[in-house]
Amino acid sequence: MEADIAVHHHEPWNKGKLTGQKAPLKLRDIWAIRVRLQLTEQPRDLALFNLAIDSKLRACDLVKIKVRDISHGDHVSSRAIVMQQKTQRPVQFEITDQTRDTVGKWIHSAGLSSEDFLFPSRINDSPHLSTRQYARIVHKWVSEIGLDSASYGTHTMRRTKACLIYRRTKNLRAVQILLGHTRVESTVRYLGIEVDDALEMAEQTEV
Repeated sequence: MEADIAVHHHEPWNKGKLTGQKAPLKLRDIWAIRVRLQLTEQPRDLALFNLAIDSKLRACDLVKIKVRDISHGDHVSSRAIVMQQKTQRPVQFEITDQTRDTVGKWIHSAGLSSEDFLFPSRINDSPHLSTRQYARIVHKWVSEIGLDSASYGTHTMRRTKACLIYRRTKNLRAVQILLGHTRVESTVRYLGIEVDDALEMAEQTEV
């Protein structure tokens, strides 16, 4: 009689989890989060949220921004350049008036100097906010306005303004530059525009 053979079924690592790209925020979501942070008087989170939207930076680059990277004295710049950790290439981004105001107020209230990290960690052994801490903050933001946090993440913040710009302009090259991508194909995949545009054209075509 043959011995019984035990069959082990390993559950996939992503069982019960949503995979793929994280959804960008819609305009109404941006304002819902922004207003909530204003009403609850959270100057650090408001500055972090606004700068994350404007900069379109990866989490690893955003958390390492120093005060000197975006301001000169008490003046927050309208543009800034950051060296990307992943590509080792510089990327430039705009800082809108609203973001400059909230970031300036955060720097002042936190008493930060030019050499300080813009978002210092509240954990003693870490000089700046970690990507894991930042991810938790993002999940908290979206949960508090009633969104499913599993569908959103730190890449949501990077993708949001890029997607809005593309939707308004259809200028893929401009979005590629703003995201700091070396190849336009990367931007196409990142935005998922081929699928979205195809569906949009299909919806507008009556037969």
